[in-house]
Amino acid sequence: MALSLLKSLRSAYSSLNPEEVRKLAERSIAIELVADSEEAYSTMESYFLPAKTFEQDRALGLITLHRATNPNRPAKADLTIFEQGVACPRGAFTFYVENPERTIDDILDARSDLEITLARQFLGFREPAINRVINRIAKENALFTLITAMPNVVPSFLELPWAVGEYATDSAFLTINQVRMAFLIAAASGRPVGLAEQKVEVLGIVASAFGWRALARELVGKIPLGGGLIPKAAIAWAGTFVVGRAIEQVYITGDRMRRNEHKELYARAIEKGKDVAGNLLHNLRKPTAA
Repeated sequence: MALSLLKSLRSAYSSLNPEEVRKLAERSIAIELVADSEEAYSTMESYFLPAKTFEQDRALGLITLHRATNPNRPAKADLTIFEQGVACPRGAFTFYVENPERTIDDILDARSDLEITLARQFLGFREPAINRVINRIAKENALFTLITAMPNVVPSFLELPWAVGEYATDSAFLTINQVRMAFLIAAASGRPVGLAEQKVEVLGIVASAFGWRALARELVGKIPLGGGLIPKAAIAWAGTFVVGRAIEQVYITGDRMRRNEHKELYARAIEKGKDVAGNLLHNLRKPTAA
């Protein structure tokens, strides 16, 4: 069984393209700041490029940020951010000086295509973007687990990175999607991206795949008549979430998660995973409108 999974993983690795993730991180963008005073401009710039920003990231950020008063600013901006109190047109964003996190959320909600690019260049975007990556891929894995166990659900319902049919086992898909998550977290954190560059993290993900698979099989086997769908999907969600958090901690703080921290996080994640899985299953079973 382990050999079968390894063969599936070897085949599925061909679907991974770290170069695409690198391009996301290195994409050139222009952000225009609009304010009516020098103080307001400085406040916005200080938030996006705080003093603790690494010199390389600061240099990149300074190239990206442009004041509307600068005659040499790019002719077109990817994002335009207005000082709070200044009329903000449709398609632009307001910088809420008392709650800049709201600004970050508004931008990421509207421009998910810039998620990794913004996280790589600006500390304020980093944690929210990584949170979104981890939760999104954990949800993808839970949803994939449910759909492959429900033959009456059309696979195309899922808009996932790869086609369902390319994977011989659920575990292969879940593992590859976790490796993809590791690429995205590394890119958002300003770290090198790729199988060779992240071999420690990738090996850890592959090793953990056997544990999650065994646990899911054990739980499902104890619950009759398909009742194991939610536990299995909850494990897929929690396992992916914990892997993501562990990788994030290494890249952001440099510290590896201790065993007791890992255990406590998983205990909390499995409870959340049950709720996520229950909601997903409810939505899958909803009758579609004619």
